[in-house]
Amino acid sequence: ASKQAQLMEVLKKEVRAMLIAAKAGLTPEQLEEQYMAMVCKPLPLRDLGFQSTLELVTQMPEVVQICSSKNGALILKAIADDSTKGIAKLVANQKVKTRKASKKTATKANSAFPTKNFRSPQSFQPLSAGTPVLPAVVKAELQDLLSSSPLLLADLDKAFLRRFGRVFQYRQYGFLSVFEVLRSMSDSIAVEQTKAGSLLVLRKYLAGKIEQQEVPQTCAAEMPSLEPTCETKSCYQAATLMDSETVQTQAVDLGDHLKQHQGFEQFPRIPEIPPDAVQDRSLCSLPPLKRRCLVGVIVEFVVSPSQFYIHVCSTEASYKLQDLMFEMRHVYSHKVASDKYIMPESAVRPGQLCCVMVSKWWYRVIIHRVINDQEVEVFYADYGHLQIVQKSWLRFLKWHYLKLPAQAIPCSLAWVKPVEGTWSSAAILLFKHLCHFKELVGIVDEYVDGVLYLFLCDTSTKEDVYFHSVLRDMGYADVCGENIPSQEFEELNPSALYVQPSGNQGNAEVVEPDLRLQQESRDADRETATLKLNGAEL
Repeated sequence: ASKQAQLMEVLKKEVRAMLIAAKAGLTPEQLEEQYMAMVCKPLPLRDLGFQSTLELVTQMPEVVQICSSKNGALILKAIADDSTKGIAKLVANQKVKTRKASKKTATKANSAFPTKNFRSPQSFQPLSAGTPVLPAVVKAELQDLLSSSPLLLADLDKAFLRRFGRVFQYRQYGFLSVFEVLRSMSDSIAVEQTKAGSLLVLRKYLAGKIEQQEVPQTCAAEMPSLEPTCETKSCYQAATLMDSETVQTQAVDLGDHLKQHQGFEQFPRIPEIPPDAVQDRSLCSLPPLKRRCLVGVIVEFVVSPSQFYIHVCSTEASYKLQDLMFEMRHVYSHKVASDKYIMPESAVRPGQLCCVMVSKWWYRVIIHRVINDQEVEVFYADYGHLQIVQKSWLRFLKWHYLKLPAQAIPCSLAWVKPVEGTWSSAAILLFKHLCHFKELVGIVDEYVDGVLYLFLCDTSTKEDVYFHSVLRDMGYADVCGENIPSQEFEELNPSALYVQPSGNQGNAEVVEPDLRLQQESRDADRETATLKLNGAEL
């Protein structure tokens, strides 16, 4: 009973934090999804003796207010306590940004950091922080849905549910309507008006790519290799002229014939590894960002304010990751091709770069450790998290997919340290909610041991909100004016273990970094200590 009471108290804090972050409230279904997304496990209904989420929240009258919307749907809203009134006020002040207002984003953030050296890199588009952002996986799913044929807007929800087995919950990403989602993807999806209604069409340039990627099943065994030898090339060309079963039979016969004549019967047959399979290579990192530059960022994965991973928001980078995932799905979804890249037991070892299928999508991962005969723990190079997966889900990565640098950048929040020595669960939960599904402005401070230290600012509110100031004001952090090495990253930094610094990997087409950057970060004087962030002199 005491365990249940303890679990209930923790759950109340988590539910209150989630509902406070949702200005318009959440339906019971949305609360379930948000909890799953944030905590990575479902609401513990059975552990607490409840049959439904609604039954659970009715037992939290001091935390949850149950309201009904105009259409009769139940909406759950937070009842703030003394410790969360400040955050509730910040959320209540959030505004819907107009196009005109979004143009001022970079100017606002820049004015809060008054130094001549601050400028956005030319490669980044004007920032529009606070604008809802669809995750790359969801964008790729919508593109995949429209790849075979256009779709009426009225049929989108049904088609999405039928294809992916879940409802398209665009509201959890911050969008108010499907039209807002389509507007955010106007560069890849066009809306045409027809007699039957609004028709969603994948734009021609992307459709052309998809046609090239969709290889017929009979030819799928022939994946293009990087530099095949003459013998391999002629063998592949011959294989395409024959039925796949015939090829398999002849290959076995030939292998047996060679063994008999060469006296190798005692050795087991070793599975052939495709010549374009990555075996002893590593991904490289993105080139380092310039000190004091402003960048649009999305926080992809959070362990604590001292250990999280970001994506830099640039149109080019976003497209490249989407295209990569889209192409990998089309290639590995063919059984013949997928079977060709199955990894033998000898290749399943720590440090091996490969790919894994999760929920029908393929991701680039590095094996971190082998758990047992069936499972391994992998590091997602483009998203930053560790996860235990089945060995059977792994495949060799094609050489072609090695070129794009790892997209996840390991980060720590600049100039802060936890009050209690380690970050409390409440501080971590608050930081997660500040970051959740939002485009933010990042202000680069420096790199320390390969970890990017930066300030994070939410410009979607009436007043710019700096995250280090919120953590300080809530009593979770001390602002110290210097960057203390992250204890979490010192204990485990998979990026440092498995990802090569930019420019060190010969296969990748990346920009050479400024090798003086990190040294300048350490040697530069600390004139920034007098700068004012969010009106607070540090």
